[in-house]
Amino acid sequence: MTKKNKNTAAATTVAKESFWARNDASNGILLKETSKKVMLSIFRGIILFGLCFMIIQPILNKIAISFMAEQDLYDTTIVLVPKHFSTNNWNIASYLIEYKDTLFNTIWVSALVSVIQVFFCALVGYGFSRFNFPLKRFWFFCVLLLIIIPPQTISTSLYLHFRYFNLIGKTINLRGTPLPYLLMCCGCMGLKNGLYIFMIRQFYMGFPFELEEAAYVDGCGPLKTFFTIMIPGAKPILTSCFLFSFVWQWTDGFYSSLFLGTIKTLAIRLTSMVDRFGAYLSILNGSSVNAPLGYANAVLSTGVLMAIIPLIILYLFCQRLFVESLTSTGMKE
Repeated sequence: MTKKNKNTAAATTVAKESFWARNDASNGILLKETSKKVMLSIFRGIILFGLCFMIIQPILNKIAISFMAEQDLYDTTIVLVPKHFSTNNWNIASYLIEYKDTLFNTIWVSALVSVIQVFFCALVGYGFSRFNFPLKRFWFFCVLLLIIIPPQTISTSLYLHFRYFNLIGKTINLRGTPLPYLLMCCGCMGLKNGLYIFMIRQFYMGFPFELEEAAYVDGCGPLKTFFTIMIPGAKPILTSCFLFSFVWQWTDGFYSSLFLGTIKTLAIRLTSMVDRFGAYLSILNGSSVNAPLGYANAVLSTGVLMAIIPLIILYLFCQRLFVESLTSTGMKE
């Protein structure tokens, strides 16, 4: 045994003796408290493992199914590891959703909408946190209604408004273009805008007033202070709001199908993927064919994976700022 190992063993022995000595001095209370802490740690670990497994297990199933040949899908002896490894599902899913073009459309639509949403929500959140104006509580209550009321309740009104959009006495059909999205985002009425305003407002409520006062002393107005002091200081929460907006826009099928029309996104293509898979098999066989349910679900699972992989990559790059914003955002008045 080396000298280092001897020192380690000696230190361990001393620690054990010290523990039991302190336990005897406390009449066994130390052992009880230590046992409680250990049991609580084990219980917490089991709960966290179970929650993580519940989240990851469906994704693992989709990954396994995406690499299975058709005969493996109906083999009851196969759970996760395919017997006949195949990338055919990926090729079919890519063809059915027109992956390259659809991915490009989804990226630029989601990025454009997210940037506009975050900018205007940051401006409104700053106003709610720093300025007093008439009916301030009422307008903030309206912001909370944006969080509570589902967008489906106003879908008919939105459709009619943008289908027969009145511009200086002339009716224009804005459907089939990104303009309805952009107009709603500029007015903070886009998807989940109420949540972003609330988050940014809460962040600014905990922001030091001294920085703004120093800017005012240097001759800055409210807008210049907002752009030079508040925006740079709110990078963590703005990053989180951007990620939330980007992900929700990426997976949104409601507003996309209502407004975008011919602009195809991944969410829209996935909703009709099973029907197009049946048409694809009919073309291959030269006659009308109903797509097998198991095979159709496997191709759909592959398409879902192709849709969420870019989001996982985005989160990996923005993880640090995202976690920082969650720990620094205060929920206080």
